[in-house]
Amino acid sequence: MPQTNNLFAGLPNQLAEELVEVLVEDRDVRIERIVSTGHTSPEGFWYDQDENEWVVVLKGEAKLVLENGESVQMRPGDWINIPAHEKHRVEWTTNDAPTVWLAVFYGSD
Repeated sequence: MPQTNNLFAGLPNQLAEELVEVLVEDRDVRIERIVSTGHTSPEGFWYDQDENEWVVVLKGEAKLVLENGESVQMRPGDWINIPAHEKHRVEWTTNDAPTVWLAVFYGSD
């Protein structure tokens, strides 16, 4: 039977930690809804993932920083495709309203 839901359902205004929910997963792909409320990557921390990550901001705003120093401002509708092992971090997300991300992880080394 098909599953249905709404990506904006149950959005909290404040969270102690980012909320990560796996929506769909199989051996080749994982789709997550991520909700941030002012969250950032810890100082000195870099994501370094085995999978490629395509991510879009659906609501709110965020800023990503790549290891090469490039910063990427993200607003609703903006997306980025991050290759596996491209180190990146979240510099900031809006704290007055939730930032909702949809992340698709695919492929691997």
